[in-house]
Amino acid sequence: MWEYIVKRVIKEGEYIACHGATVRAAAAHFGISKSTVHKDVTERLEEIDGALYLEVKSVLQKNLSERHIRGGQATKCKYAHIKNCTQEHALPPQQTN
Repeated sequence: MWEYIVKRVIKEGEYIACHGATVRAAAAHFGISKSTVHKDVTERLEEIDGALYLEVKSVLQKNLSERHIRGGQATKCKYAHIKNCTQEHALPPQQTN
């Protein structure tokens, strides 16, 4: 394996393990695709550093188990934002005398 790939894989693994980051967050941090990060930490890392691989694997498993919760929170925030925006732009009530 190329040396630059080995270094990249280790950096990604350490970042995910240290920050509890998702694959998407790690990809954004390093400026590479999610597919590359996923392949690096699920396939290549096991060959390079078994102990780090196990740490990353547990973080990714935790993120996977919490994914549905984060999605629900994002949806809740989205609709709360929409509600606030429509209330701000609503016309004031008409006064009747």
